[in-house]
Amino acid sequence: MGDSGLQAVIFDVDGTLADTERHGHRVAYNQAFDDLGTEWEWSEDLYGDLLQIEGGPERLAHYIDEYHPRFEPTEGRAAFVGNAHQRKNAHYHALLAAGEVPLRRGVKRLMEEVRASGLRLAIASSSLRANVHALLTHVLDPGAENWFDAIVTGDDVTCKKPDPEIYQRVLDRLGLPPSACIAIEDSPNGCRAALRAGLVTVVTTSTYTGDHAFDGAVLVADSLGDPGHAWNVVMGDGGGASCLDVAGLRRLHATATHA
Repeated sequence: MGDSGLQAVIFDVDGTLADTERHGHRVAYNQAFDDLGTEWEWSEDLYGDLLQIEGGPERLAHYIDEYHPRFEPTEGRAAFVGNAHQRKNAHYHALLAAGEVPLRRGVKRLMEEVRASGLRLAIASSSLRANVHALLTHVLDPGAENWFDAIVTGDDVTCKKPDPEIYQRVLDRLGLPPSACIAIEDSPNGCRAALRAGLVTVVTTSTYTGDHAFDGAVLVADSLGDPGHAWNVVMGDGGGASCLDVAGLRRLHATATHA
């Protein structure tokens, strides 16, 4: 990879910053289905399976194809999916505003430490920009979008994760090579996208990804941890720390780039 020293930390959003899939998107989809009178309900287990499909509209279209192949709404499937996804997003934003989807442990602490250290922050998410904006504003900090030098979302790319395009666009906007950055992800698709873009990758597993394999990640843990609330490192060397901090990021990055 070469070694230009760590200069930026790139965060995924859904599952990484907050457990949005379980407590946010899934709940919002069920509320949208209720609005539309479909009598569909996505259980936690079913939604876990559907998460193999990246992107909300793509996930819903796949669900209809697999579970309701004879479903033919009067407005047509494409229009139905678009309407349902719009309704879902409205419910999702309401859940965020109501505080129903809290940040995961260690997220805000680590971001504040990264900012204080002079390292740059970026976002690489397959979610729509409106959803990323709502989470950052309602859950992280009202001015959080200003914390990031680059925010690339599903609106900005042709191919979503595991394709590396989102990360490549982040690197372009930062003006940095992959060797100067580290990615923090929670899912196999996200991890593959980051690795394919040439990034050192840390994984913090979420509700739906704790039993997945993350070949190539430099470290896998069950959270970012906090002092007094230690993480559980599943794979890799946590350096004896109780949580991931800037020193840990620099150490992991240096170890991987020298390997």
